[in-house]
Parts: sequence; C-alpha cells; structure tokens
Amino acid sequence: MHPTSRPAPAAQRGFTLIELMIAIVVVGILASIAYPSFMDAIRKSRRSEAINALNQVQQAQERFRANQTAYTANLAAAPTDTPPGLGLSSATPSGYYTIAIASASGSAYEATATAVSGTSQASDGNCVKLAVRMTSATLEYADNTGTWGHSNPCWGR
Repeated sequence: MHPTSRPAPAAQRGFTLIELMIAIVVVGILASIAYPSFMDAIRKSRRSEAINALNQVQQAQERFRANQTAYTANLAAAPTDTPPGLGLSSATPSGYYTIAIASASGSAYEATATAVSGTSQASDGNCVKLAVRMTSATLEYADNTGTWGHSNPCWGR
C-alpha cells in the first residue's frame, strides 16, 4: 500500500477563543485604569460651573455694594425687591451645585457652592464645597477643608 498524500490544511482564519479572551482581559484592564481618570476630568470640568457661579456672585455683590451700604445675603431676590437681593439662582445651570451666601455685612461676605448629594460632584474629594469670601477688600478662596487663601487647588489657580 502506498501512502496517500493529503492536501495541506487551509490557512486558519479568525481568532481562537483564547485569543478573544486575552483581548477582552486587556481591554478590561485598560478600561479599569482609564475610567477613574476620565471621571476625575469630568468632575474637574464640572467644577468650573461652580467657580463661574461664584464669580457671578462676586460681581453681583460688588454692583450691589456700589449702590447700598453693605453686601447682601439675599441671593435670589431681585435688586428692585424689598429687601433687595442679587437676582441670582441658588443652583448652577446643570444642577450639580447649590449656591448660597453664608454671611454678609458692611465690608464682608462669604459665598459657597456645594455639590448636590447624589451627583458625581459629591465624590469630588476636597472640592465638594467651594467658597469665596471678601473681608476688608481681600478676596480669599477655600474648599471643604476650610483652609482660606489667595489660591486653592480646587479653584485651578
């Protein structure tokens, strides 16, 4: 008997199950590394909304003080109401922060932006609460650690 010659097997096509599983594991590892960084970047970009709202409070307080004898703690009332206020919203446009004026007097005020519970901003580390205060013509910034200064990492300065 003569050995029969068989044709060479056709080239393999596609992926084996092992190759697919390795690719899925690699993608999973990359995603687990990238996702937290992505969420940090999102939280930082949303923080700018709170900073913008507090800047609006600063400007409105200065306009108010130019026409009155003291700063106001009344955020929502219109400047023409009795008692007059700043006419600003107590929430940022996207609703991630609530804005409040903690105290106001003749030469000082303190305004805060606090992350709304249940939003991604509520897990923003030391930047859950941003605050600005004016005392005797000195503007200072703080985060939820309560450390006041002319610069603060949460404020990007």
